[in-house]
Amino acid sequence: MRIDVEDYYLPEDWKRIREEADRHETPFLIVNLDIIRRKYEELRKFFPFAKVYYAVKSNPAVEVLKLLRDLGSCFDVASRYELDRLLSLGIDASRVSYGNTIKKAADIEYFYRKGVRLFATDSEQDVRNLAKFAPGSRVFCRILTEGSETADWPLSRKFGCHPDMAIDLLLMAKKQGLHPCGISFHVGSQQREIGTWDSAIAKVRYIFDYMQEEGIKLSLINMGGGFPANYISKTNAMEVYAEEITRYLQEDFGDELPEIILEPGRSLVGESGVIVSEVVLISQKSTTGVDKWLYVDVGRFNGLIETWDESIKYPLYCEAYGRLSEDFIIAGPTCDSQDIMYEFFRNPLPSHVEPGDRIYWLSCGAYTSSYASVEFNGFPPLPVYFIGSDLKPEEPASK
Repeated sequence: MRIDVEDYYLPEDWKRIREEADRHETPFLIVNLDIIRRKYEELRKFFPFAKVYYAVKSNPAVEVLKLLRDLGSCFDVASRYELDRLLSLGIDASRVSYGNTIKKAADIEYFYRKGVRLFATDSEQDVRNLAKFAPGSRVFCRILTEGSETADWPLSRKFGCHPDMAIDLLLMAKKQGLHPCGISFHVGSQQREIGTWDSAIAKVRYIFDYMQEEGIKLSLINMGGGFPANYISKTNAMEVYAEEITRYLQEDFGDELPEIILEPGRSLVGESGVIVSEVVLISQKSTTGVDKWLYVDVGRFNGLIETWDESIKYPLYCEAYGRLSEDFIIAGPTCDSQDIMYEFFRNPLPSHVEPGDRIYWLSCGAYTSSYASVEFNGFPPLPVYFIGSDLKPEEPASK
């Protein structure tokens, strides 16, 4: 099986990516802002009733943030450093949610001082800190959900709490002068099983009803992220996700929905990026060995961390001649034995691939450059170059 680029990119998009790629030495990431724009417009079309809070951590590049700012997006941030970047771009704090449930008291105070009034929580100590350092703020509680194991990048029990505990925390928040406004959940990143949203929304309905009996009317559901990008494993189109999730919401809440927040990251920016790498070496471990090792100049520690446990299976494209394909163990350039992207999952490449050939890692716009290490083994951070309708080809590349 050989990857067909047209399954992932429009011809005109791929042409621009290749033209930009020919200008640079590998490895590097190219991000097409036009794709992000179309993805955002698609999400707004299919979820017209929802507010979009872009998950900044997925790709915090200034160029991406400016684009989404101008399109009207709000932003979910995980740290004061992300907040500072947004504020420096003229984004008002009213468009920001502090979605990280693990935060220092000093950071809560910092966000509050900068004007943020919407906070996530999932623990008693955090509620107390919010009451003290962000008095009167709107808070929503994140709950644990089942089914995240069907996501390609599952989220662990690190975030969220049991629904019964969420009730206790929201009641506590009310007593301490906060404004308990809703519930959040996350079904796991790259979630291909749409039914996981159904069970999560049902839990939210239970909490809404219970809180209503306690005299507190909740008004917000933050459904997090989880929508997929187009990798090797097939996924449904965004329209299908929207139709099903809208049906789940209407079944539990009727036509008068609460305020709905989405926190897309991967689904907005994933398909916009292509990492361009070069084959460094091809080898075998014994004269009779059947496995061939293919080493490239990009790896887990400078952009491809989500290949850990071979979770995210990026489509690979190579123009080496010949119709035959061959399976390789694919590894990165560093002196670390963990720097192996695919050993058990075999991502087929042309059998005549040679050192010096370029390999294009498709759908790499999310969780790549922002995950890259700083000078592990001396390798520099992954350079990033942006293309799009609003950028001129002669503009200096962003890094």
